Amino acid sequence: MKLTFLKHRWQKITFKFVLIPVAVILLLSFIVNVYWSPILANKVRDVVLTSSDSLYKVDFSDAELHILQGKIVIYNITLTPDTAVYNQKKKQHLAPNNLVELHVKRLILLHVHPYSLYFRHKLNISRVILNEPEVKISYQLNHTKDTVVKDHRTAWQKISKSLHSIHVGQIFLNDVKFKYQDYSGNKVAISELKEMNLNATDLLIDSATQTDRSRLLYCKDIVTELNNYTGRTTSGLYTYKIKYLKLSTLKSQLNVVGLSVDPAKTNIFFTKSQRDRFGLTIDSLQLNNFDFLSYHKYRSLTASSLLLNKGTISVFNNPNKVSNKTIDRIVSFPNVMIHKIGTDLIIDTVHIRHFNIEYSEFNTKSNKTGTVTFNNTSGHLYNITSNKAAIAKNNFTSAQLSTYFMNRGRLDVQFKFNLTDKDAAFTYKGALGTMALPVLNPAIMPLAMVKATSGTVKQLSFDIQANSKVFKGKVGFLYNDLKVNIFQADTANDRLKKRSLISIFANLFVIKHNNPDNAGQAPRSAVVVYPRPKDSPFFKTIWKTLLEGIKPCVGLDAKTQKATKDRIDQHKKNKQDHQTRKAERKKRKADRQREKDKKK
Repeated sequence: MKLTFLKHRWQKITFKFVLIPVAVILLLSFIVNVYWSPILANKVRDVVLTSSDSLYKVDFSDAELHILQGKIVIYNITLTPDTAVYNQKKKQHLAPNNLVELHVKRLILLHVHPYSLYFRHKLNISRVILNEPEVKISYQLNHTKDTVVKDHRTAWQKISKSLHSIHVGQIFLNDVKFKYQDYSGNKVAISELKEMNLNATDLLIDSATQTDRSRLLYCKDIVTELNNYTGRTTSGLYTYKIKYLKLSTLKSQLNVVGLSVDPAKTNIFFTKSQRDRFGLTIDSLQLNNFDFLSYHKYRSLTASSLLLNKGTISVFNNPNKVSNKTIDRIVSFPNVMIHKIGTDLIIDTVHIRHFNIEYSEFNTKSNKTGTVTFNNTSGHLYNITSNKAAIAKNNFTSAQLSTYFMNRGRLDVQFKFNLTDKDAAFTYKGALGTMALPVLNPAIMPLAMVKATSGTVKQLSFDIQANSKVFKGKVGFLYNDLKVNIFQADTANDRLKKRSLISIFANLFVIKHNNPDNAGQAPRSAVVVYPRPKDSPFFKTIWKTLLEGIKPCVGLDAKTQKATKDRIDQHKKNKQDHQTRKAERKKRKADRQREKDKKK
């Protein structure tokens, strides 16, 4: 059959110089595709095995090379560690802390240059796409610093016999299923992540980048994003959530939006636990100059600063807590607690902006709950560290905070913690500004069954030197027109009942209504020495020390308190004697009446 469409000379020329070459190229492409697949497979297997020092093996079911498109598609990829090699490395103290397993149904490599790979031994890829990969990482602390190994070669030196360079423009991992198993504790901690995306740019392994410390895993930047993460503690009492997380290795910055730790409902929590009930929400946090590689390898958290912006911290004292006076609650001191966190920590500065803090306690005597709040708290913490080398250079952690007590009076306070003192020594000093005393009633009525009917705080100042054994210092409390009412629990009606006589007695004979008493006089202040009970935690001891200083300023010094107690006890005794005599008279009257009735 003749080709009837080749009638004209220009058609024949076109066929010879265009269509025939295209056909030949298509045929060659097909042959090359079939020929290159096993070559590609061998290259990939060889590179992974060599670069991981035989620790990892890679395999896949099929590979397609589309030479005209510059596209490679690899199916059912599995990256698995060789457990025999891993165990051998553990015996030699050369095993890494992290083991990785990877499964990908399909891997797409775009704009690959196969001739460059085959003839020039350079792997150059424009884009790598992994859709819905499954990643599993197992962490076990085999060593806390880079292990000295016999093979000091870089990754490029290890692959240089097979490849001169590897370059990938972009790597996309979309909708990653991530499982993380941490074997460093007493129990295996398992975390599973979904809605996670990873984007790496400019991966380059060659002679120039083999020692480039600005790159992580030879990438210019790795950006990890996580959306809508939810998890629960092993006890089931807390649920933690993250709305959005982003980590950039180029910026060395971790950003988190919408972090919350939510406790179980009050009745459920206090039934299952004797611990205090905590709650936490943070609108956003930012960790700067974060050394991700050190954290990934050794759980060492190093950063220049941490910014916490807008949040709430709530604490509810557990009413079912059984007091054990033999247990020392020194672990609640921040300078002791920081050594117990189990992480090598170095953060130069923590910035806190606009936090609300509330403490609630249920008083079994009043059957009511009182809450103390510190609103719009902001400030700075310096040298937050548990690292031995950092502590050797500076063994003090300090804090400067400003807040509004009960959302009214401004409170400025400074802390300084000694990180090496065996008795956990620290100091705190500060001042509370002007506020109306009745503002305190939501806290002091349920907790102390006392109501401030009038009064104005002019200033509360304190300067305390403390340790786990004793708190010492000076407290000053300036105020005007202080008057109070004293209450007792009325269990029958579930309310607080005013003790009128005691209230009058307290206002007339006990409480000093002003400090100083008159203008021009020196104000009263108190030198406090408060031995810390062994079972008293950090914040409770701070408050008790301040209270011991406030009492003498309002007239309740030790002598007055004793005299007042004696008067109240005597009043109670007189009342009881009166009631006893009244009951005896009533009984005698009843007896006489019965005798009369018998005679009749």
